[in-house]
Amino acid sequence: MDTGQLWNLLTLNNLPLLLAAAALLFALIAIVLIAGARRRHQEQITTLRERADWLCREVDDIRVVQFNRTSQSGTQNQGSSALDGARYRSEKEAYDKIWPQVWQLYERLGMFLRAVEAGEAAGELRLEARHAALEARSLMNRNRPFCSEVVESLTTRLIDTEIKAHLAACQHLDLLKDVSNESSSHDRRVLQDKCQSLHEGDARDLINQLAASIRQRTLRAS
Repeated sequence: MDTGQLWNLLTLNNLPLLLAAAALLFALIAIVLIAGARRRHQEQITTLRERADWLCREVDDIRVVQFNRTSQSGTQNQGSSALDGARYRSEKEAYDKIWPQVWQLYERLGMFLRAVEAGEAAGELRLEARHAALEARSLMNRNRPFCSEVVESLTTRLIDTEIKAHLAACQHLDLLKDVSNESSSHDRRVLQDKCQSLHEGDARDLINQLAASIRQRTLRAS
């Protein structure tokens, strides 16, 4: 019996065994492949979980930073609002003191000038106007740090203008006493025109500007 016949005989007699061995071999190969695939899949899942955890930590860190910035910004805004409120109240309190006195100066000086022009007794009005000017200047000096630059400038110029008008009116009164001097009539007219120009012109314009500036500062800020 030759080799080919022997092999055929063995194959026919052991075919079930060979099939079983082949099936077992394929099963082992499949198990190995499945195990490898499962291991790779598990590694991928682990990697994805680590990346997801890392991303979550990054997001949390970003949120914390944003929260801190928002908190700081809110604190700064609150502090700025409180400071602005304190500045507004201080400025308004200064104007509440200065404006009535400035207006009183304007009124008292006007009464004094009209009395001088009419030739009436003006001694008491003269003192009242002088006192009003001194009090206005004192209030301005005490509250100067709390006033805006515009209000400070207008108030100072207004007080100085009214003082000049007051001095001119006082000179006019002195000339009224000297009726024998022929040049006194001309000098009185000059002083009278000067008083009117200072009080009715310059001072009135300044007090209107001052009122507008105070109104703008207090109403806009509130």
